[in-house]
Amino acid sequence: MPKLKRAADADNRSATDFIESLDRGLRVLEIFGGSRQPMTLSDLAKAADLPRATARRILFTLERAGFVATDGKLFRLTPRVLVLASSYLASNHVVSVLQPALDRLSSEAQEISSMAILDGNDVVFIARASPTRIFSSGIDIGYRLPAFCTSVGRVLLSRLADDELAAALDRMELAPLTPFTVTDKKKLLKAIIADRAQGYSLVDREAEPGFRSISVPIRRYDGAIVAAINMGAHVDRVSSAEMVERFLPRLQETASSVKSMLV
Repeated sequence: MPKLKRAADADNRSATDFIESLDRGLRVLEIFGGSRQPMTLSDLAKAADLPRATARRILFTLERAGFVATDGKLFRLTPRVLVLASSYLASNHVVSVLQPALDRLSSEAQEISSMAILDGNDVVFIARASPTRIFSSGIDIGYRLPAFCTSVGRVLLSRLADDELAAALDRMELAPLTPFTVTDKKKLLKAIIADRAQGYSLVDREAEPGFRSISVPIRRYDGAIVAAINMGAHVDRVSSAEMVERFLPRLQETASSVKSMLV
């Protein structure tokens, strides 16, 4: 099939097969994820940019399906929404291969390790391992951060060609998360290209105050980058030099051990 015809078919599908009500319902579910507290109908309607009556119908539909509960005033998600996340994790080949490797890495290094993928301009953490001696908090499965200021994000962005990377950075809103966050697009472009050349990224206090992390790419059998894994620690506990000396070899070994299993 010629490329032009395929593109035309895709455009037709997007125009005729789009279900607006489903899109709105998913938008409401996403908004719950940004709030740690139950929300009122008015708050949800405003956050989703929806008429109050539309938001009300969506919420009652989600309530009937078991995804939302309400006391008559406040709405909150129910544990049933975890079915959606568990379905993704169970069907994701990268997660099924990497989770045992992350568990071994975390156990051997006695540090927390995580895996992330790129989703638009953000990274999403989809796997995590923690040694029993360390209390696990903060970054967890489903946690999102801007890609430009995280070590996993810069590793994932490095898979783009230089011109594509420059265009991607131009489209991003680079709001600083800490006093150390680099927001200059030329500096970021140079840093990510340098990370690509050295095969890892180390980001120091740019995404979270007092926290630094180091990441390497996860490549499938043909060399394409499909994810990134990292290890991080508070700046008072682990220096940048120690990250490179102690964490980097273990991360690289883990990445190498799974490459042939990722198709």
